[in-house]
Amino acid sequence: MSNTPGSRVALVTGGSGGIGQSVVERLVADGFAVAVHYAGNKQKAQTLVEKVTTSGGQAIAVGGDVADENAMASAFDAVEQAFGGVDVVVNTAGIMILSTVAELDLADLDRMHRTNIRGSFVVSQQAAKRVRSGGAIINFSTSQTRMQHPTYAPYAASKAAVEVLTLVLARELRGKDITVNAVAPGPTATALFLEGKDQATIDRLAGLAPLERLGTPEDVAETVAHLAGPARWINGQTIFPNGGIA
Repeated sequence: MSNTPGSRVALVTGGSGGIGQSVVERLVADGFAVAVHYAGNKQKAQTLVEKVTTSGGQAIAVGGDVADENAMASAFDAVEQAFGGVDVVVNTAGIMILSTVAELDLADLDRMHRTNIRGSFVVSQQAAKRVRSGGAIINFSTSQTRMQHPTYAPYAASKAAVEVLTLVLARELRGKDITVNAVAPGPTATALFLEGKDQATIDRLAGLAPLERLGTPEDVAETVAHLAGPARWINGQTIFPNGGIA
């Protein structure tokens, strides 16, 4: 598959997930050729690619553990081979395990750190070397870094590390015309978020924001699209698409 002259290219890690899929669809609508990254669910990523290509867009699927630097180097290689380069990297890949600090299984902490911190670092490292001038690197944090809800400490701590990594990288890429930002969503109605929650819990969480609803994956994708495209003067920032919750 060759890249259409003039179109921009995006790699979306975790692109087969709830927010990731919405990001892919929004970037395709904005004219991007998109690489849909998956860690375990190749079929889901391939189904999304087929949906994009059937509608006239350009997409490929690339796999690999985001914390494995060799796998990610190969994924970036595949994107460059298919489309000629990389302009935008959106790193939505992450895992969330909830527990109080006192009761956390430290193996779960290590697992989260591997994907959320090391994975973000590996993807950012590749992106810093590969993204073309005029491009954007967009990592994912969470509004829980500001909300301090019980049981979120391990997850929020891993995402706070992602924020710091992101904001420092923005300064390190001085002179390259590449923006680096973090997106930190609030409660968002994905299948993963809704799983295991009763209606009363969902209603309570929806009522936290002044706009009195949960966010949608499309709300988050709107923020990503802005940072990936026209928002060239937003750099080294953490953006909170959360309806005013924090």
